[in-house]
Amino acid sequence: MTKQVFWDDVDVGHKIPGYSLKIDPTRIALQVSGSQDFYPVHHDLDFAKAGGHPDIFVNTGFMQGCFNRLICGWIGDDGWLKKFRMEMRRMNIPGDTMTFQGKVSKKFIEDGEHLVECELWAENEREGVTTPSFALVSLPARSE
Repeated sequence: MTKQVFWDDVDVGHKIPGYSLKIDPTRIALQVSGSQDFYPVHHDLDFAKAGGHPDIFVNTGFMQGCFNRLICGWIGDDGWLKKFRMEMRRMNIPGDTMTFQGKVSKKFIEDGEHLVECELWAENEREGVTTPSFALVSLPARSE
């Protein structure tokens, strides 16, 4: 069980605790085999290079799972992920260390629900921000 975050305890600018993952070919192969996304650009270096890419790269499902870990790990068991959006803008390839981070960008009450908008992103040392993202979450209030 994760520590519960309450709506009352966050403010705009509040940082969401992040984490980092080192990307290597084995991590990518394990993920694509688990998701059964066998498009060769994710595991065949020659195919990826023929398509103009510098290397194989992580897929969309991998990124979605990483953002899920970030936001759902923060909101706790009583939080609720209502909306999520991400933009795959740059590649994360073997040798990169991806860092997932976030911050609260808006806090409000709508129809009695305590809501928080979050700006999320993945970055690496080679490209900077690779995947800007957004989440809308509902958090419990201490007064309920």
